[in-house]
Amino acid sequence: MPAGCTIWVDADACPVRAEVERVATRHGLRVVMVSNGGIRPSANPLVEMVYVPAGADEADMRIAERVGPGDVVVTADMPLAARVVAAGARAIRPDGSLLDARNIGEALAMRDLMSDLRAADPFRQGGGKAFGPADRSRFLDRLDRLVRG
Repeated sequence: MPAGCTIWVDADACPVRAEVERVATRHGLRVVMVSNGGIRPSANPLVEMVYVPAGADEADMRIAERVGPGDVVVTADMPLAARVVAAGARAIRPDGSLLDARNIGEALAMRDLMSDLRAADPFRQGGGKAFGPADRSRFLDRLDRLVRG
């Protein structure tokens, strides 16, 4: 990972903000947490809080407009992940799964398929499995490896 890379966090409803901060502090990396508000600012000088207007995809648009090659984006949003991968950045989900040029198409297709299934069956609602300690641990490990190169 090149020096000076930034870790961008799609911070609204992100369950691993503290973990991002830990890894960034260990490696001396800048973090930009983008949110519609409601997230307490960090005292860490490496963490910048960016508050965008309320509205659909405002945080996603801010990140996609500013992310650059070599940056890392933490998001569960597949369309945002596709945009940042196209910009030369890498995306990691809060569960630790990595998204890159090899697998982003499949991830988008799966998202669209699940959306269609939920729309066709009103009883098939809700997300996938609950976020747990194993996901948090996997995220920490993979983000640390990702920023080390």
